[in-house]
Amino acid sequence: MGLFSTLSETLRASTSSTDRGGSGEQSKGAYWCHDCSERLLDLDVEGDEPPTCPDCGAEMTFERSPGSTGCAC
Repeated sequence: MGLFSTLSETLRASTSSTDRGGSGEQSKGAYWCHDCSERLLDLDVEGDEPPTCPDCGAEMTFERSPGSTGCAC
């Protein structure tokens, strides 16, 4: 039964938490460049101004996370 319990614990751990590690700060969304499909997590952007796309230089738009998953995708 050791293999079964190990598999069960692994599956439970991989799906039960929305915390993806890091500093404990929760993401509120991500900045997107719709032309390039480039994504920057809001925690990776400094300041309050929208960043420019690293590929094309256009201003990126902020899109909020749906909330429950912690993911802005």
